[in-house]
Amino acid sequence: MSNRTLSKATRVVPALVARTQFGQLLRRVKQNQERFVIDRRGEPQAVILSIEEYLQRFAARPSATLAAIRRESSRRGLDKLSLRQINQVIGSVRRQRRRATR
Repeated sequence: MSNRTLSKATRVVPALVARTQFGQLLRRVKQNQERFVIDRRGEPQAVILSIEEYLQRFAARPSATLAAIRRESSRRGLDKLSLRQINQVIGSVRRQRRRATR
């Protein structure tokens, strides 16, 4: 790996190294909270960082609207649906829409 660093926990890694050692990079990100900038021909291309850091730094905070949707979903018991049940509902709606457009 390159000795160049952007900060204490951010390392610049050539794309070839990232491709061949991806699993190791993911492990280091998770265990050591390291960040990696993937470099291709001297130009930064991507960043690998932990999901915790991403959510903390970049993800939008839930809005009041999203909180209201969650409360309503919980009130109606929709938050308890299994993935299979959700897929059945989606399939049913899609079939109805197809019939309506014919």
